[in-house]
Amino acid sequence: MPLILLIAALCGLRIFEVWRFADLSWWYVVALMVFAFVWFEFIEKALGLDRKKEHNVLDSHRQARVKQAFGKRTKT
Repeated sequence: MPLILLIAALCGLRIFEVWRFADLSWWYVVALMVFAFVWFEFIEKALGLDRKKEHNVLDSHRQARVKQAFGKRTKT
Protein backbone atom coordinates (compact mmCIF):
# COMPACT_ATOMS: atom_id res chain seq x y z
CA MET A 1 0.00 0.00 0.00
CA PRO A 2 2.79 2.50 0.71
CA LEU A 3 4.06 1.85 -2.80
CA ILE A 4 0.69 2.85 -4.29
CA LEU A 5 0.64 6.02 -2.16
CA LEU A 6 4.15 6.86 -3.34
CA ILE A 7 3.12 6.45 -6.96
CA ALA A 8 0.05 8.66 -6.46
CA ALA A 9 2.14 11.33 -4.71
CA LEU A 10 4.77 11.30 -7.45
CA CYS A 11 2.09 11.60 -10.14
CA GLY A 12 0.52 14.54 -8.35
CA LEU A 13 3.83 16.30 -7.76
CA ARG A 14 4.88 15.72 -11.36
CA ILE A 15 1.59 16.94 -12.83
CA PHE A 16 1.56 20.13 -10.74
CA GLU A 17 5.30 20.66 -11.30
CA VAL A 18 6.25 21.03 -7.66
CA TRP A 19 9.86 21.75 -6.71
CA ARG A 20 12.38 19.25 -8.15
CA PHE A 21 9.63 16.91 -9.29
CA ALA A 22 8.93 19.21 -12.24
CA ASP A 23 12.07 17.86 -13.91
CA LEU A 24 11.42 14.25 -12.93
CA SER A 25 11.07 11.94 -15.90
CA TRP A 26 7.79 10.08 -16.29
CA TRP A 27 9.82 6.92 -16.79
CA TYR A 28 10.57 6.79 -13.06
CA VAL A 29 6.87 6.90 -12.27
CA VAL A 30 6.10 4.28 -14.91
CA ALA A 31 8.92 2.08 -13.58
CA LEU A 32 7.40 2.26 -10.08
CA MET A 33 4.01 1.34 -11.53
CA VAL A 34 5.49 -1.69 -13.29
CA PHE A 35 7.29 -2.71 -10.11
CA ALA A 36 4.04 -2.42 -8.12
CA PHE A 37 2.22 -4.55 -10.70
CA VAL A 38 4.89 -7.25 -10.62
CA TRP A 39 4.97 -7.16 -6.81
CA PHE A 40 1.22 -7.53 -6.30
CA GLU A 41 0.62 -10.00 -9.12
CA PHE A 42 3.58 -12.34 -8.80
CA ILE A 43 5.96 -11.81 -5.89
CA GLU A 44 3.32 -11.42 -3.16
CA LYS A 45 1.56 -14.60 -4.32
CA ALA A 46 4.83 -16.50 -4.59
CA LEU A 47 5.76 -15.59 -1.02
CA GLY A 48 2.28 -16.41 0.25
CA LEU A 49 1.71 -12.96 1.69
CA ASP A 50 -1.78 -12.70 0.19
CA ARG A 51 -2.92 -15.88 1.98
CA LYS A 52 -1.35 -14.74 5.23
CA LYS A 53 -3.44 -11.55 5.16
CA GLU A 54 -6.60 -13.58 4.45
CA HIS A 55 -5.85 -15.93 7.35
CA ASN A 56 -5.35 -12.99 9.71
CA VAL A 57 -8.71 -11.52 8.70
CA LEU A 58 -10.47 -14.87 9.11
CA ASP A 59 -8.87 -15.38 12.53
CA SER A 60 -10.01 -11.97 13.72
CA HIS A 61 -13.57 -12.73 12.55
CA ARG A 62 -13.46 -16.09 14.31
CA GLN A 63 -12.25 -14.53 17.54
CA ALA A 64 -15.02 -11.92 17.36
CA ARG A 65 -17.64 -14.68 16.89
CA VAL A 66 -16.26 -16.65 19.84
CA LYS A 67 -16.19 -13.55 22.01
CA GLN A 68 -19.76 -12.72 21.00
CA ALA A 69 -21.04 -16.27 21.59
CA PHE A 70 -19.44 -16.77 24.98
CA GLY A 71 -19.80 -13.18 26.11
CA LYS A 72 -23.63 -13.35 26.10
CA ARG A 73 -23.81 -16.37 28.39
CA THR A 74 -24.67 -15.66 31.98
CA LYS A 75 -23.84 -17.84 34.92
CA THR A 76 -26.80 -19.56 36.57
